[in-house]
Amino acid sequence: MKRKQVSTGDLIVRGVVAGVAGTVVMTVFQKLVEMPLTKRGESYAPADFAEKVTPVHPSTPGGRRRLNWVTHVALGTMWGAAYGVAAARGLRGQKAVNAVFGVVYVGDVALNTALGLYHPKEWSAKEALVDVVDKYVQAQGTGAVFDRVLDPAR
Repeated sequence: MKRKQVSTGDLIVRGVVAGVAGTVVMTVFQKLVEMPLTKRGESYAPADFAEKVTPVHPSTPGGRRRLNWVTHVALGTMWGAAYGVAAARGLRGQKAVNAVFGVVYVGDVALNTALGLYHPKEWSAKEALVDVVDKYVQAQGTGAVFDRVLDPAR
């Protein structure tokens, strides 16, 4: 039986859904594994980014925390959309995860550095490792959900 061709747009939508799932995977990993091990507190980098590039500036701690979560998930959807684009170009599995991670992670660090939000030259080895590992877990979660749940027959 021949499979129906899936459009690029459909693969990007599937990627967005997988990106949300990957963000959940990363968040669970951070809360249950990484943060207890590193004793790191909650990051507000997503809120910092949103406040820098939008006119949204919450006036309460609760508002800032909500902005942080919304931005955290929104950024995850972008990682997922990138995975959908890679899938549309024929990449799957670890090749897709690694390609998307390489491109999106470098773009993330470059953009946040250009905006004055990240200072990677000042990061300790531990801080750099935490950033890479957390985001690689997100990329792996996105790829796993996309390849095993949303487009498993490929």
